[in-house]
Amino acid sequence: MGPSIATGVVVLYVAAVFTILASYGEARVHRSGEGSYGAVGNGYKLVSIQDLQGGDCVVALLEVIKETPETLGQDIKRLRLVARYQSGERLQVHISDAEFERYEVPQMLLPREGMETLETSPSARKLGPIGKKLGSMASTHPLEFRYIAEPFGFAVVRRANGEVLFNTSSPCNGKAFNNMVFKDQYLEISSQLPHKSALYGLGESSRPDGLRLAHGRQYTLWATDIGSFNTDIDLYGTYPFVMDVRDGGVTHGVALVNSNGMDVDYEDESITFKINGGIFDFYFFAGPSPLKVVDQYTQLVGRPASMPYWVLGFHQSRFGYKNVEQLETVLRKYKEVKIPVESIWSDIDHMDHYKDFTLDPVHYPADKLRPFVDNLHANHQKFIMILDPGINVDTNYSTYVRGDKLDIFMRNATGHRYVAQVWPGATNFPDFLHPKAQEFWSTEVAEFHKTVPFDGLWLDMNEPANFCGGPTCYYPPEIEVCPSIVQCCMICDNTNLDRWNDPPYHINSVGVHRPLYERTMAMNCEHYNGIRAYDTHNVYGFSSGLATYRALKELNGKRPFLLARSMFLGSGSYAAHWTGDNGATWGDLQYSIVTMINSGMFGVPMVGADICGFAFKTNEELCTRWTQVGAFYPFSRDHADGPQEFYLWKSVRETAKFVYSWRYRLLPFFYTLMYEARMTGAPLARPLFFAVPEDPRTWGIGDQFLLGTDILVSPVLQAGQVTVNAYFPKGVWYNLFDPKHDVLHAANHSFHSLDAPLDTINVHVRAGAILPMQEPAWSTAEARKTPFTLLVALPPEPASCMSPSAVCDQVDVATGELFIDNDDELQMEIKDGTATYVKYEAVRGQGRYTLIATVTEGAYALKQGLMLQTVSVLGAQGSPTSVFINGKIGAVDVHFNSMDSSLTITNLNLQVGKSFEVTWDCTTGDAALES
Repeated sequence: MGPSIATGVVVLYVAAVFTILASYGEARVHRSGEGSYGAVGNGYKLVSIQDLQGGDCVVALLEVIKETPETLGQDIKRLRLVARYQSGERLQVHISDAEFERYEVPQMLLPREGMETLETSPSARKLGPIGKKLGSMASTHPLEFRYIAEPFGFAVVRRANGEVLFNTSSPCNGKAFNNMVFKDQYLEISSQLPHKSALYGLGESSRPDGLRLAHGRQYTLWATDIGSFNTDIDLYGTYPFVMDVRDGGVTHGVALVNSNGMDVDYEDESITFKINGGIFDFYFFAGPSPLKVVDQYTQLVGRPASMPYWVLGFHQSRFGYKNVEQLETVLRKYKEVKIPVESIWSDIDHMDHYKDFTLDPVHYPADKLRPFVDNLHANHQKFIMILDPGINVDTNYSTYVRGDKLDIFMRNATGHRYVAQVWPGATNFPDFLHPKAQEFWSTEVAEFHKTVPFDGLWLDMNEPANFCGGPTCYYPPEIEVCPSIVQCCMICDNTNLDRWNDPPYHINSVGVHRPLYERTMAMNCEHYNGIRAYDTHNVYGFSSGLATYRALKELNGKRPFLLARSMFLGSGSYAAHWTGDNGATWGDLQYSIVTMINSGMFGVPMVGADICGFAFKTNEELCTRWTQVGAFYPFSRDHADGPQEFYLWKSVRETAKFVYSWRYRLLPFFYTLMYEARMTGAPLARPLFFAVPEDPRTWGIGDQFLLGTDILVSPVLQAGQVTVNAYFPKGVWYNLFDPKHDVLHAANHSFHSLDAPLDTINVHVRAGAILPMQEPAWSTAEARKTPFTLLVALPPEPASCMSPSAVCDQVDVATGELFIDNDDELQMEIKDGTATYVKYEAVRGQGRYTLIATVTEGAYALKQGLMLQTVSVLGAQGSPTSVFINGKIGAVDVHFNSMDSSLTITNLNLQVGKSFEVTWDCTTGDAALES
């Protein structure tokens, strides 16, 4: 919850947003051609080049061909280029000033191989034939680096087929673009693209265009505090990452590790990065599949954070829970209607005058809140509290006093503390790059935890948000209390702006070229080491989130949970994310799927949108449909600025009971996906083109999503809609809730019309999957203790294969995995005594079934006493006379349902922590069963 909405000020804020946009309307017209400056640069020429590291690296010196100081500033005369092949099938191209150090994303935030280890020699060889491939470099790498000398351009080529993936030389035929530009405050570089390429990424924004990036569009990357119900503008996170899908589904990725503000122009046959500072630090990922790209990308920026099991439950929150009694009432009402609530969240309502690490002494006193939290814990439920980075300037406020003593606050250009206005009034922003900042933040988190033993933290407004904006702001003497919290009450001097607050190039912030300092920290504010907010703005959220994660980890050494709003490349390695202050509209419901999918591609798989919408007033139909979708978000939370709890409407209540009973059944499946994400970066929620990249029809589908590879969710996203036109990859797909309904036997990368009345969401499971499940319960802790079920989905077996004497070569296989652990451990890893991993495989041929479990490190599951009691098989054609368990006849119960061709075997009494083999025969003859 940002400054965007407060109870009673929704209309005021929305009006303010439109006022802001309107106020820059003139600027928008005046600067509509901004970036089209004509000859902004004449490019560079290559003057020397040298191979290093046995040919795995090349270092080159570039010189500007002719300076153009009259346009966007002076050109940097000499550049140093480093291109090197790296493990993980990635290639780095790093271009910076050859003589002076420039700002780069701090290694303390995003560790990566530095340039300082590359020692060049004065005897660097002179340039060889123009365009000649560097033959001495690693010959086995899937990517190749190539170059042209003058004007300098480089290309990245896929070695297997010679396809050019990135080419910065302007085309001879087609629409030309500028040569590379490298000035102090303006960098520009372009790459050719095939017209049919499909691009994804460049977040964060709400996109009515859909999942695929649209030709002729400009995407601005600037961390901005504004409601996500605003479309096509820069929002909270900045992700300069692009995934490129080409003909045949062959995919590669490009990340630009640069935290300065930027515009990215995507034209029919080119992409152009326009950046107001920093360096070019490109990483190219070979793929060739979408999942491989994400794997390679997260090897660089960090694997997704390990999440506690309970995070997968349903979470309830609201801005406007006025007191502890109201929290108690909400939980009681949910229990009365039998909807499980994993945790209750506290927005800024609990704070004393909106100050971090404080409690309102009247409405949230410690002597009431602490027993409430203790009772939650006794019922295996959790309590999460919010934090904003701004610290109120108040000498009677202990947090401020400690921060003041350590001198860890950001300073303005004159060396004084920078003063902003946020919820508590006058605030200072912690400098999270300061060497003492972690000590300060960890102390505050630990001290507050002694008062309220919260289970996780929710970091909001960490762009950072500021209700004012300008290099120098102060409260006039006559202002004692600001009459409107979300409007600026300070006087800000925005005349005579320096080159940081008024740079030569104005990015298209919020679609109107809004000044960089608007509603955030001034750009000439400095960190302790002199780095300016001009460079670090987009990683301020990263730095605050990393400090919060470390503070949580230091509390008790257990696995932390942090939900953060402003994110950057690598933020997913410590935080989950929600899509911000969305609106209660059908459009926002649609955008939520695209945003969720994008977040997974960016390495932040634990993500969800505020169910039913945060801002504006929702309605029963919208909330019913949103609840259906939200139950399958990786992170599932109802949060709003007003009442919209699920129990308030009958249809929402009944829908929630049904879909969340299934979510809780599927918790082991979700948690195993989270383990996969931790190991490989694979998103939990995936676009369909991840499964079928070779089919161009999937490239633009953003209204369905996959959970892993095995569950397909096809929701209703429009008012009054009672059918959906859903795409199904090749194979057999079963309706998860009702296998006899919507069994798609002939799905062949095709669309199918499905019924979807108001009480229905279409969720299908792929034949070939084995889903581990447990029983629903009031909490995830209770659900984890219940018996396991395996849902084995096989395609229907032809009748011709049922006879033991039949000649039938068809063999059907289904596979699945299960990961369970003690989620107090910091990391999700297969480890003796604290985690167990099981691989399941089911094989069927000529009516004979074999189910095998192969266990790795079974001690944890055995210690927990976890049992597998039931196996449900879809696609079965008959009932066995006997079931063999590890070669012996088992005393089990068997039920065959001919209506939906399902077979259920119960009372298996198999220990999850031990490998086993279960066999049975469903042929129509009298053949003997074999183990």
